[in-house]
Amino acid sequence: MREILRRSLTGAVYIFLLLSAVFLSSDAFDFLFMVFGLACLYEYKRLVGLKGYHIFIAYLALWWAFIYFVHDMFVVYVLLFVTIAVNFALLFYLFSKKEKLFNTFQKFMIGLFYIGGGCIFLTMIPYTNDDFVKFLIMGIFILIWINDTFAYLVGRAFGKRKLFPRVSPKKTWEGAIGGLVFTLAAAYFMAKYEPIVNQAQWVSLAAIIVVAGSLGDLVESKFKRDAGVKDSGAIMPGHGGMLDRLDSLIFAAPFAYLTLNIIANVS
Repeated sequence: MREILRRSLTGAVYIFLLLSAVFLSSDAFDFLFMVFGLACLYEYKRLVGLKGYHIFIAYLALWWAFIYFVHDMFVVYVLLFVTIAVNFALLFYLFSKKEKLFNTFQKFMIGLFYIGGGCIFLTMIPYTNDDFVKFLIMGIFILIWINDTFAYLVGRAFGKRKLFPRVSPKKTWEGAIGGLVFTLAAAYFMAKYEPIVNQAQWVSLAAIIVVAGSLGDLVESKFKRDAGVKDSGAIMPGHGGMLDRLDSLIFAAPFAYLTLNIIANVS
């Protein structure tokens, strides 16, 4: 009971921070995820054994450049390509049985684009035609939360077939499918509240977010398993570290951003 209460209180504080930042101003939202990115990088460094503070400087420089100064979409798409390429490299790492797959430089670049790029594109998602679309980014948060919640509930109630026991022994196929079904259903109804994309587009976006987010969660689980730790940190009592909380969002963000841009150009 005490653990449930602690998790609930921590989750409530986390959601309060997100809602406050989103509805306060776009600058507050940007600043919050800049700080979240620094926390995730700190935990990533500890997981992979990356020394020094150069990655923080590189992340802040990249973040400030793309949030406030870079307006050329070609340059943004270059960053998007690199970020997605790094994510695919992490999928290779996820399915590889080899240990110590990355050297120091590769760990630096992975951290910069997997976490830094993910946070940047997560911050860019709400900006549409120079407007800050609050309910669009909140919808994406809600989709991730619904998937996580129902994957856990369905998996606990009906889960029998292990999804990826070598990396995350508690996750099941039943849970993954249950999370996907409930998330797609939620996305269908979200179009009534955020019509910037229609129902079919919301459902398509939800499917991509669920698949990419689930893979991102497994990637972070692989990092933790290789590091021999249960959580990436302890900043969020009952939930572990900030990277434990944001792993799905960070990994899914560039794919969601790409999907929204495709929708905007095709519609």
